[in-house]
Amino acid sequence: MSPPLLTAHDATDHVHLIIGANPLANARCSRSLSHGARPVVIAPTSMHMHYALRQKIDEGLVKWLDKDFEDEDLKVLGREAVDGIVDAVFLTKSGVSPFNNHVSAVCRRMRIPVNVVDSQNLSSFTLLSTHSDGPLQIGITTSGKGCKLASRIRREVVSILPPNFGSAVEKLGTMRRRIWEEDHKVHDLADQDGEASDDDCSAQKATFNKLVLDSDYDAAKSRRVRWLSQICEYWPLRRLATIMDDDIDTVLDSYKASIRNIPEEAPLDPILHKPQIILAGSGPGNPDLLTVATRNAIQSAGIILADKLVPAAVLELVPRRTPIHIARKFPGNADAAQQELLDLGLEALKKGMTVLRLKQGDPYLYGRGGEEFTFFESHGYKPIVLPGITSALSAPLFATIPATHRSVSDQVLICTGTGRKGAAPSPPTYNKSQTVVFLMALHRISSLVDSLIKPDESTGVNGEKTADFVSWPSTTPCAVIERASCADQRVIRTTLGHVVTAIEEEGSRPPGLLVVGHACEVLRNPGGNKWIVEEGITELPESSMFPNAIAVG
Repeated sequence: MSPPLLTAHDATDHVHLIIGANPLANARCSRSLSHGARPVVIAPTSMHMHYALRQKIDEGLVKWLDKDFEDEDLKVLGREAVDGIVDAVFLTKSGVSPFNNHVSAVCRRMRIPVNVVDSQNLSSFTLLSTHSDGPLQIGITTSGKGCKLASRIRREVVSILPPNFGSAVEKLGTMRRRIWEEDHKVHDLADQDGEASDDDCSAQKATFNKLVLDSDYDAAKSRRVRWLSQICEYWPLRRLATIMDDDIDTVLDSYKASIRNIPEEAPLDPILHKPQIILAGSGPGNPDLLTVATRNAIQSAGIILADKLVPAAVLELVPRRTPIHIARKFPGNADAAQQELLDLGLEALKKGMTVLRLKQGDPYLYGRGGEEFTFFESHGYKPIVLPGITSALSAPLFATIPATHRSVSDQVLICTGTGRKGAAPSPPTYNKSQTVVFLMALHRISSLVDSLIKPDESTGVNGEKTADFVSWPSTTPCAVIERASCADQRVIRTTLGHVVTAIEEEGSRPPGLLVVGHACEVLRNPGGNKWIVEEGITELPESSMFPNAIAVG
């Protein structure tokens, strides 16, 4: 049986027909009223009416018809705008009965949504266990398998949200609306990579992090929307919940995303009594994989300058008192955002602070750590550099891919998928006994794959490939690994010939990387499918996430 399609339905002024007068009928009326609908109860006087339902009727909130149900009621009790057809029907008496069967059949024939208590087969829709906080609505369903369990799951989900998170949703919605209005690009923005889409159900497209060049005028005008999308995607929920009106103005005016400014007067480091700059790697994602040194630095820093891809779970470790600035590095703004971080760090150091430059993975592996070391050292502040576990080597492990394996792979090559200013780096030549890991490559996966398997149609650096370049077979196994080590990790196992289509259909879940080579199928094999998708992780102790593989034939 296919899972139900979940939607958010505007029920304002809709007529909901509730058949029955028991406690459940009262609950159905309460739910309808809370969403702006007009409940109409059909129940003869002979039925015992629940006291709370009677009170709603007496207060004029609910219309009561003292009669038995008739099929004609479905056609005459509704709104004039829909020719009297009711908008939904709720049957509140449980159990299999000819009456329930008949009403359900008539409603389905008339295409009227019908809900029959405890009868999933007679219902065309079910109600979700919901949590409402302003514009934020969270709904959980077990598809009729157990409302108590749905309520339990809903409570568990809500418990991890910051208090009053709906107000943050409202503020972000206001920011988004103002961007649209000010840029006069509502329709155009809605067509650019889904970044302004209201479809919360669709997967994030692989082009979410695509490069925007200064020459691309139309795309450049969408940068504020792109940055807002980055905020929603990468900021910790706790920090989103504290967003203020001043922050909205700051983002709108200059795209800045600082929650707080650097204090005018900052205390000296309590131990060293001097300013200090620390370059630290935050690892692949899971906070359990932080080094002890980096965790200590997070707890003791005076200010933290973090890459945008530092996972929310790591940023949650930052004490509330600590100012934090998250890099505004969306594609096309990387150099400006990098300079902004350097300037903020230097400003804080001059005020005597301990500055933690928190980077994803390892600071020296495509993290510009060497450049930052040189910058701060040239200004008189020699950085302390703390290593981090790089996703280039740990992500394959979490995807059950041994980077090296006897008789299969005896070497590992780590490449970037994007060079300076968005240039395409020269692709590595094919070596059957090599595992290649491509970082920062998924936003240009199509051109990358073409450069590997179609040497006559693509070029490398300066438009050339080396003379000894060997093209890659399209059947070469590969894997896309996203959010490695995190609870929402996803692995797509496929081949070079299918990986582009797989990413286009499955969407994007950055940060991610591409692993290519025969080591990808040593311990896991797509089994003849074009690709398979695996959700979750099992490798960390006490993890409750188990992979669910979905095969695409």
